[in-house]
Amino acid sequence: MISIRREQLGDVAAIRTLNELAFNGSLEADIVDALRQPSVGMLSLVAVENGSIVGHLAFSPVTVEATNGTVTGMGLAPMAVLPDHQHQGIGSDLVRHGLALLQEQRCPFVIVLGYPTYYPRFGFVPASRHGLTCQWEGVPDEAFMVLVLDPDRMRGVHGIAKYRDEFNMAM
Repeated sequence: MISIRREQLGDVAAIRTLNELAFNGSLEADIVDALRQPSVGMLSLVAVENGSIVGHLAFSPVTVEATNGTVTGMGLAPMAVLPDHQHQGIGSDLVRHGLALLQEQRCPFVIVLGYPTYYPRFGFVPASRHGLTCQWEGVPDEAFMVLVLDPDRMRGVHGIAKYRDEFNMAM
């Protein structure tokens, strides 16, 4: 039985190891560690099975400088599941749980740079449909997606969606 909960202080080492195994390197683990600054406002979730962390998902603030002011939403990344637990729905459970929490918190939007065959199942569409572009050049339109959670707050919001600087090490 898999349960989803918020990251706790004692989870840090297990989350780092999980990200290193899932991504076959330390880049994503380094980003997650950097995002843990108290001022960042990260939402970090873990999937737990029999007391062990088998999945992790981070959301961190993303801003869009629009003509009517700055709008802050969240970016979904990274998401990791232990290799021997992949393709069992753990990632989907993490995403659904996280999106429900963000909806409750009145987050206006969530962006993701990811697989265009995976994220539409959660309602993500190419961000360009909502007038949003990625800060990094060369990102395929179909891979940069948005889920608008509050259409009223997003009305008239167009521009470049900017991730936290910690993500620049990946690009």
